[in-house]
This record gives sequence, C-alpha cells and structure tokens, in this order.
Amino acid sequence: MTRQTLRVLLVEDNEDDAILLLARLRRAGFDVISERVETPQALDAALSRGSWDLILSDYKLPGFSGIAALEQVQARKIDVPFFIISGTIDDETASSAMRAGAQDYLSKDRLDRLIPAVERELREARMRSERLAAIEAARDHEARLGALAANIPGAAFQMTRNDDGRISIEYLSEGALFLFEVPLDALIGDGAQLLGMVLADDRPGLDEALAECSARLATLNWEGRIRVPGRDVKWINLRATPTRLDSQSTRWEGVMWNITHSKQSQADLSASRAQLAELSNHLQSVKEEERERIARDIHDVLGGLLVGIKIELSLLASRLESDPAQGARAKRIAGLVDEAITTAGRVARELRPGILKEFGLAAAIESHAEDFSLRTGLRCNVLCADHDIECAEDASIAIFRVFQETLTNVAKHAQAKEVTVRLMQEGDEVLLQVTDDGVGIRSADFSKPRSFGLRGMRERVASLGGSVDIRALSPHGTQMVLRAPVAQPGTHSLQENARG
Repeated sequence: MTRQTLRVLLVEDNEDDAILLLARLRRAGFDVISERVETPQALDAALSRGSWDLILSDYKLPGFSGIAALEQVQARKIDVPFFIISGTIDDETASSAMRAGAQDYLSKDRLDRLIPAVERELREARMRSERLAAIEAARDHEARLGALAANIPGAAFQMTRNDDGRISIEYLSEGALFLFEVPLDALIGDGAQLLGMVLADDRPGLDEALAECSARLATLNWEGRIRVPGRDVKWINLRATPTRLDSQSTRWEGVMWNITHSKQSQADLSASRAQLAELSNHLQSVKEEERERIARDIHDVLGGLLVGIKIELSLLASRLESDPAQGARAKRIAGLVDEAITTAGRVARELRPGILKEFGLAAAIESHAEDFSLRTGLRCNVLCADHDIECAEDASIAIFRVFQETLTNVAKHAQAKEVTVRLMQEGDEVLLQVTDDGVGIRSADFSKPRSFGLRGMRERVASLGGSVDIRALSPHGTQMVLRAPVAQPGTHSLQENARG
C-alpha cells in the first residue's frame, strides 16, 4: 500500500528527541518529511516556506517555549494539528496548553498515545478542510447564481403554493425591482401584493395553470398582464419548475420575463399582416373589376367591330365572284376575322368568364378545362363537377383564378400529358383537386424568390378562410387540393369592395 506522506515541523532543541519522534512516525507507516527549528525566527521562516501537516513542539526551549510557538502559529491563522511534548508534565500545565489551543499534550517518556493522537487529529484536520472547501464552494456557487440572477433580463423567484392556493414568496432577484417597480421587501413574504398586480381577467388563468401544473408536477409556462402601480399594463411570461414539499404544498422556482415589447411587436405584426391582406384583397377586387371592364369592351366593342368587318367582307366577296383571285383573297381575310373573333371570345372568357356568373363555378371550370385542352393539346379530364355548389361570388372568382393559375403552371413546368380535375362539396367546404402526371413539384420550388403564383394562390384562398395544399406524388406528378368554406359570412361583392 502507498505510504501516507506526512510533513512534520519539529520545534525542538534536542536532536535525539527529534529523531525518536520521527522514528515512531515512520514505524507507524508514514513517509515523513521533516524540519527542525529552535527559535522564533526559524519557526517563522519554516511557516513561510510551506504548508505542514503536523507540528510537534517541546514545552521548554532556550529562550523559547511551546506556548509561544503555538501563539506564533495561531497568529498566522494556520489550521494544523499542534502537539506539545515535554519531559515533565502536570495536569495544570497540560490543561493550560489545551486551553491555549494545542490539540494534545504528551510526555516524552510516554509516547504510546502519539500515533493514535496524530491519526485522530489528521482525520479531524482533513474533515475540517473538506468542510471548509464545501462551504467555500457553496458560497462561490451562491455568488455565481446571485450574479447570474442579477444580470438576466428578468426576475428569478422562488415561491410556495399551499394546498388552499395561498402563495408565499421566499426569494426575488434584483430584476423584480425593474419588473414590478416596487421595493423587494414589499413583495417578499405573502404573495398577495404581487399576485394582486395580475389583471382580474388573467388571474383565473394563472390560478388554473398553477393548480394543474402542481398536480402533475409539470413545468409552468404562463403569459399574462400585470398593472404596475401608477404605470401602464405590462405583459409577463412566467416559467417555473415545481418541487413537491409535502402533500399540502409545492415549491416553484423559475424566472419571470417582461415580454411587453414582444407582445406589442406581435400585435403590430398581426395588424400589419391584416392590413396587407386587406390591401391584397382590395387589389384583387380592383383587378377583377378591371378584367370585367376589359372583357366587356372586348366582347361588346371589339367583338361587334369584328362582326361588322366580317359582314362587310361577305358583301365584298359576293361582288368579287367574277374575279376568282380577289374572291379567294376576300375569303382568306374572312377566315382571319373568324380567328380574331374566336380569339377575342377566348380572351374575354379568360378575363371574366360570363359563364361563371350565369351558370356557376362548375360550368366555368368545365369550360376553361376545354379551352385549355384545345389551346395546349393536353388532355384535361373533368371527372367530377358538382353543379349544385352555390358559392359566394368572391369565393367562386377566387377558386376559378386558382384553377386558372394551376393549369398555367402545368402548361409551363409540369411536362405533363394529362390533367384530372375534381370539383365537389364535402360538408361545408368546396373541394377542388387538380392532378397531373408530370415531373412533379420540388420542395425548392416553393421557396423560389419569384414564385408569386404559388404564394398568390395561398393568400387568395386564405382570405376565404380556406387552404391550398400542393404536393408531389409518387412516382411522378403533382396534386393541388383546395378547400374553402361554401358560405362566406360578411362578404360583399367584388365591386362593392373595390369601391370601398
């Protein structure tokens, strides 16, 4: 076994006595490192040079004494076992030495108690050292926690909740002074004043959260409002961990945060989003009104002019029957006019399909799917179209525009050969499903900086209280599923919104 190293300082003028003491310690199993001194100056120098595990001092030395050496050690506030060893000893002298602070008083003629006494005092010295280290560590830990609590942007707290719901506050950090603007002494103790700052509307929620989290020993996370004396309302967030003290009470330890600015920013952001949504809806209303005006001009004015031109060409062609070349040219011009009339009709329907207003959403979906097939050459199969769906005008237009945008995306990006469309009513919702067999949409397509089409579709349907889900299919293809409420309470016509 490893021998214990023992650093021994001998205050002794007799070298033989010193050798005898060291020999006993070595026989007891100690690996002794020693130094012998005889004067106060030598003792002071030895104490300055290093630390010692044990001091053995003669009672009487020339011009020096064991009591004087003890006082010299005590003046340095050194915690080291100090034994006085003398050739002659009486009870009064031993009692005086012990009162002075010596751990033991031994006779040089009877050193049987030396080793047990040394071992005992070394154990006690080690225990004292460990206890002091633990106390110092606890103080250091407490100081660090105090510094941390003082510098967090909130208030650390400790409170106890009894079974009857009564709250007592045991601890509040300095941050509570800035949060509640009340002296800490007024808040620590009975928690009635602190809890009294919680607004009446929010207090039941706090009591319920405390009771529930206490029953389940779950982390508390509560947000509510307090009214600081003489000031405005503040929002606070309270997070705490419970510890069961007994069957009647629970201790909570946690932090309170001032989240007023966060709540205000959240409210401002929500208001800004609502304003942007209103602006977007207004712009859509103005756009639809403008589309309707342009479609009407194309249909009525341009369409009328083209029909007039065709009539005049028919009359001109009848007069040019004697000139085959000119008659053929007139027929070609008439064919171009027919194409212009067809194109004008298609553009007018895309801008504002009259069939949507006259015959409803299902008919408009079927008509546009047919036009899409003729224009692109892709098969567009409307497998199901519920003609009994009766949507508000705003909802019908929004759903139709999403359908148009979806087919446009299919034509541009999908590389599909076939598109399947379903329109039906499920409960109180309209369901529009468009599926293609193309390459499939990628997740990166949703985050493209200029993917305004997809964003516009979602924003438009969100204004109706609905949703749009676009996902890739396996092994290929893309599916768009739109859901929107059939009833749109509180909505007005697009024209009324645009004028507003």
